[in-house]
Amino acid sequence: MKLDRNIVWSLARGWLAAILVVVGFAVASGSVRAASFKPLEIVTKNGVQVFSVEMATTDEEKQTGLMYRKELADGKGMLFDFNPEQEVSMWMKNTYVSLDMIFIRADGRILRIAENTEPLSTRIISSGGPARAVLEVVAGTAQKYGIRPGDRVGHPLFGSK
Repeated sequence: MKLDRNIVWSLARGWLAAILVVVGFAVASGSVRAASFKPLEIVTKNGVQVFSVEMATTDEEKQTGLMYRKELADGKGMLFDFNPEQEVSMWMKNTYVSLDMIFIRADGRILRIAENTEPLSTRIISSGGPARAVLEVVAGTAQKYGIRPGDRVGHPLFGSK
């Protein structure tokens, strides 16, 4: 049986287009994510709040962060490791979900919270001092759970939990 070369090329292009569409949906829906999840606790005056966080440790993971995601569930987040402790600057470029950015010192204490960040903004959001990590959670989380500067974060990154 001999196949016409034009039919073969047409089928190949169709398969390639289908594969690209599937990959495009995966990226757009946010199913391409940082690899590992870890529990994280924040001890507040109101009690202990537990989150499940993705770790952003590689340069690529830190550059991409939560970009392109259309939603972020309550109790979920992303923890960016900027070891060693340093001034950290973030932005919301290509980030569709408003976030609370929680800047954390190397000792696990919260340094600063940037609440209700503006989606898609390129405005620089600074740590306001040396930070080891940044926890990004859905906007309103800090207010909802009473999370404040000075509260302690429990996670292996800070030598606890």
